[in-house]
Amino acid sequence: LTGTLVLAVFTAVLGSLQYGYSLGVINAPQKVILGHYARSLGFHNLSTSLPKQPESSSMLTMYWALSVAMFPVGGILSSFLVGFVADFRGRIKGMLVLNILAMVASLLMSLAKMGSPHIMVISGRALMGFYCGLSSGLVPMYIGEIAPVKYRGALGTLHQLAIVTGILISQVLGLDSLLGNDNMWHVLLGLSGVFAVLQSFLLPMCPESPRYLYIKLGKKEEACKSLKRFKGEYDTSRDIAEMQAEKEEAMKEAQVSIWMLVRSQVYRQQLFVALMMHLSQQFSGINAIFYYSTDIFQTAGVAQPVYATIGVGVVNTVFTLVSVVLVDRAGRRTLMLVGLAGMCLCAVAMTVGLVYQNTYSWMNYLSMTAIFLFVCFFEIGPGPIPWFIVAELFSQSPRPAAIALAGCCNWTSNFIIGMFFPYVEVICGTYVFIIFVVLLFGFTLYTCFRVPETKGKTFEEIAMLFQHGRVVVASQHGVEAELEQLQGTTEA
Repeated sequence: LTGTLVLAVFTAVLGSLQYGYSLGVINAPQKVILGHYARSLGFHNLSTSLPKQPESSSMLTMYWALSVAMFPVGGILSSFLVGFVADFRGRIKGMLVLNILAMVASLLMSLAKMGSPHIMVISGRALMGFYCGLSSGLVPMYIGEIAPVKYRGALGTLHQLAIVTGILISQVLGLDSLLGNDNMWHVLLGLSGVFAVLQSFLLPMCPESPRYLYIKLGKKEEACKSLKRFKGEYDTSRDIAEMQAEKEEAMKEAQVSIWMLVRSQVYRQQLFVALMMHLSQQFSGINAIFYYSTDIFQTAGVAQPVYATIGVGVVNTVFTLVSVVLVDRAGRRTLMLVGLAGMCLCAVAMTVGLVYQNTYSWMNYLSMTAIFLFVCFFEIGPGPIPWFIVAELFSQSPRPAAIALAGCCNWTSNFIIGMFFPYVEVICGTYVFIIFVVLLFGFTLYTCFRVPETKGKTFEEIAMLFQHGRVVVASQHGVEAELEQLQGTTEA
């Protein structure tokens, strides 16, 4: 772990920090922002409370829904461009150019009080979502390509750590006593641009991905220089040989587009695993937990539920750190299984607590405990692992398209949960988390039987696990089983 590698990873995850900040910043000042929307739209008597007139109420609700929903919509649209941006300008230049989008979005939101706040906030959120959709693909891709095999999991997990840290920062700064008030809310929204400015200063000091330089551009000398900047002075022949093998494999086929990847039978199993991992992250119910947590804390008699919600954010961050330590020791598949199974049990406890909260007073504490444990299990596995495992499952040629598809799947699932969970909650009431119990149980079974262990393996070794439509779960069968599987193949 050299200083250059640490600097490069830190600089890259500043984009993830901005993603997390933008994700969480809109929640705390909701009433204050609605008040400014109301005044701008001519509802002068509304102050910062919701309007009583049905017409004005529906209009404000529509503008607020757009303020929240345009962020994932921007992410959905831009996620398809990840491969193009990554290959056209490279990982470093791609991230550098993207920061222009982030700065413009930040400027729009920070000046919202001077114009039409509803228009400027919605536009800024859409543009920021467009930036984050690209950033959430480029950052794990870059880190996955520069990280040594031994530390690839731990460094890949830092993407999720930066996201949850950004959410926590936005929750703290969103307190009414800090920036979440009538005078400073526009500053709160505009602060996300600070991360983009800092990253723009640091990116020119970071080396380009050696894999991109050698495999995509064919620049062996530059790739060697980049490797030495990351690892210090050493014999690069082994790394170059590995990249050469991957390049030769990639040259046997044309550049894999998104449409080709979807149609290809060669990559079907890897793609299905990648998409299921991202679906398990979003449909685990983690966002629903965050939506529900304040209500549960209020019901439990917590005087300041906003501080309890911040406490959930702290737990979120701490257990992501735990995942950083464990992911290269316990393995990706093991942590996913522990996380999904634990979340399933917590969702059961949550349902019991909600159903009987009016019958037994101590059930509220069961619900609160279930929330904290749910978040813990999420950050141990399903939170960080899907982001970087996609880069591990695919070789250089299909990797950008795979990351684009996985990102689109993640953003679309995020949008669906955000839009439809409130309606499902009304229909199902206190039994709403039964849906997530069923989903989590299904994801746990899928991970157990279909997801391979990628810990400590090169990209080529991982690709071999999927040869001829068969997956070997290394943690169960060991190296002998892998060799036995490969024994009869023409490739072997």
